[in-house]
Amino acid sequence: MGRYLTLLLFICISNNCLSQINEVGFFIGGVNYVGDVGRTNYIQPNDYGGTILYKYNLNPRIAIRGSYSSFSLLGDDADSENEIRQQRGIRFKNLINEFAVGIEYNFYEYDLSSKDKIGTPYILLQIAAVDYQTPRLQNNDGSYSFTRNTSISIPFGLGFKTKLYGKIACAIETSFRYTFTDELDFTTSEFSDLDFGGTSNDWYMFTGISLVYTFGRPPCFADQR
Repeated sequence: MGRYLTLLLFICISNNCLSQINEVGFFIGGVNYVGDVGRTNYIQPNDYGGTILYKYNLNPRIAIRGSYSSFSLLGDDADSENEIRQQRGIRFKNLINEFAVGIEYNFYEYDLSSKDKIGTPYILLQIAAVDYQTPRLQNNDGSYSFTRNTSISIPFGLGFKTKLYGKIACAIETSFRYTFTDELDFTTSEFSDLDFGGTSNDWYMFTGISLVYTFGRPPCFADQR
């Protein structure tokens, strides 16, 4: 009987420890691209986008984070400070879908169920699949028909999050994406008009604010007094 009660107690404690806090929410902000067309400023949004977020808190310092983002990347040589680009006059718009997963690491312990661990700076590191448009055929009138392609990017960034009210928290964040493609601006050697001569892969940045709702049983690290 003693062994049975001990086992039952262990199961209850383990279940409480595994009942981690979940977070769901959204992120909105400005997006900009850096590549072979337009500006080369790393943080200068020229369009807007949105993200759906889910976080699973492993402990007060580390959360697994998944996200889906949708936005357009814009580039226009007329906005560049480079005279060669201004004279060239290329512009593009590419609709992007991004699926990302990774880790969010808090500099300080973060737990909305406590009284004093309700705000912290954090860093973010993810790996993402990027769905984008790419030229497929050149039509008789000189326009292009497009298809969609997929590549990989590495999102990384930093932010600050804090409790807003009750189970709702907000954050401000800036993240950078290094991609493994040079085609987000339609650069390609397959068509002479789109061969911009670039050799480096494209970047894009996302800066904005998020709101998340926390739910689930308090984990074993929560202050339950």
